[in-house]
Amino acid sequence: MGCNTSSEAKTQPEEKEPQETNQTNTEEKPKEPSEEDKSEEQAATKIQAVFRGHKTRQSISMKAVSKPTAAQEPEPSKAELEAEFRADDKELCNAATKIQASFRGHQARKQTPQVEKTQEEQDKEDIEKIDLADPDLNKAATKIQASFRGHKVRKDTPN
Repeated sequence: MGCNTSSEAKTQPEEKEPQETNQTNTEEKPKEPSEEDKSEEQAATKIQAVFRGHKTRQSISMKAVSKPTAAQEPEPSKAELEAEFRADDKELCNAATKIQASFRGHQARKQTPQVEKTQEEQDKEDIEKIDLADPDLNKAATKIQASFRGHKVRKDTPN
């Protein structure tokens, strides 16, 4: 599997010892590790973990050092870009227009849910702020109801 753990390292020397020929003792009881064995195993595990961390950090720092060398090419200036892409190239202008339109559509679709959420929140706040005990509100409601009832009566009455 790669690295030997301390328990694997300890079992290897025991395997080389000659086995007992006592056939009456066919069931061997597993030997419980002592406190000293446990502490040695924990120490070995700790050393291995620290070393693996050291190697990982070292490889990451080596990768970080090697990356900037690939990206040292300077960006072209505006004049160089204008010289490379002419404004009278219809095909290029159409392609740029399509890219811009698709990006604007993407931005609009991205912002629509946010606008809807803020509008819903604003509506809820406005409804909560309404004072139902306001006399002007009662007058307005009565006026709306009266005009609707008049409309309904005129609609239902045959001429």
